[in-house]
Parts: sequence; C-alpha cells; structure tokens
Amino acid sequence: MDKLKIKLLSDTAKVPTRATSGSAGYDLYADIGAPTYLMQGETLLVPTGVAVALPDAKSVAVVCARSGLAIKHGITLANGVGIIDSDYRGEIKVGLINLGIEDFVVEPGERIAQLLIMPVEIPELVVEASLSETDRGSGGFGSTGKK
Repeated sequence: MDKLKIKLLSDTAKVPTRATSGSAGYDLYADIGAPTYLMQGETLLVPTGVAVALPDAKSVAVVCARSGLAIKHGITLANGVGIIDSDYRGEIKVGLINLGIEDFVVEPGERIAQLLIMPVEIPELVVEASLSETDRGSGGFGSTGKK
C-alpha cells in the first residue's frame, strides 16, 4: 500500500504524522476545543477529527497507546488496543484512561495515540475433532515460566 486516504473532519483536525522516518505509526492528535481534564481512574473518548479509508479487507488500522503518556502519566487506551476495520469510515476516536496517580489535562492538538496500518490474514476456518500436539499443550497463563 503506497497511499492511505484520510479525511479531516474539522478545521482544527491535524493530519496524522510520523515523528521520524523510522516510526512505525502515525501520531494521532486530540481534536478538542479546550483543555479537558482526565481525572484519575476516569475514561475519556477523545475525537481526532480524522477518518481513514483502508484499501480493502486485508488491511486494518490499529490504535495503540503512546509510551511517553503511559510511562510518564499513566495515560493509556481504555480498550488496550483499538481496531479500525477496513469498512469503517467514521471518525477515529481514542478512548483514554487515566491509570496514573494524578489528574491529567488533555490539551487541544496533543498527541494522544499512534495509528499503525497492518496487513490482515483472513483464513478459512476449518473445524477439526483434534489439533496437533505441542510441548506446551493446553497450558495457560504462566505455564511456560521456569520454576
């Protein structure tokens, strides 16, 4: 994919940007009219003013937290990771949660998340009576740790 079509939905919306030529994702910006408080333990749905048109069902836009906000302030995504399906044409909104120890102010135009564009595999599902064996088997959480 050489190009990704985007639409700016307001006069204040910012085009997503890559901070460096090696950045995997595009920064998404808060498209809000005034500073907005995100109190400790609260969630907030922040508009970006951006919509995207992915080329087909074999691509997905993934919204990820910004490590600086998470580490310095405890601000991360309320849903862990956001998935923008290829057929969605609405505004990308970012659900933030404040897991920090202090209230946080989201500023207009602040970088709030990252947008990654990734390929998607869509295999045919085949129901089987059994699956191949592995060393781990059905061991769940923590089952591969050393004792």
